[in-house]
Amino acid sequence: MPNVLIVDDSMFQRFALAKTVKGLGYDVIEAKNGQECLDAVARSAPDMILLDLNMPVLNGFEVLEALQSQKSTIPVVVVSADIQESSRERCLKLGARAVLGKPFQDQKLAVLLSELVGAQHSA
Repeated sequence: MPNVLIVDDSMFQRFALAKTVKGLGYDVIEAKNGQECLDAVARSAPDMILLDLNMPVLNGFEVLEALQSQKSTIPVVVVSADIQESSRERCLKLGARAVLGKPFQDQKLAVLLSELVGAQHSA
């Protein structure tokens, strides 16, 4: 079963995302900051990452930069309350496949998971 890494410093947001992702048939790995995210990527090689931007230790932009420098091919979807166009553009420039605002819409998330994780498994 594909693994989705959920990275958010808010326990409530991780819970809400995990509930949706598990309900769609995926396994979930959780991290509460950017450093835990990078550690989980090295340890577990998730099929997809759902990433918040505003977190302690390493923020989402720093995680995207680190993944880009590692030439990671893991698809990343940013899920953030920061939906300014400049932030969105920066995320996409750093390799994010999509940016979803909070609160996220279950249907949009389901479509992205299907498209991005499905593409990983058929490649």
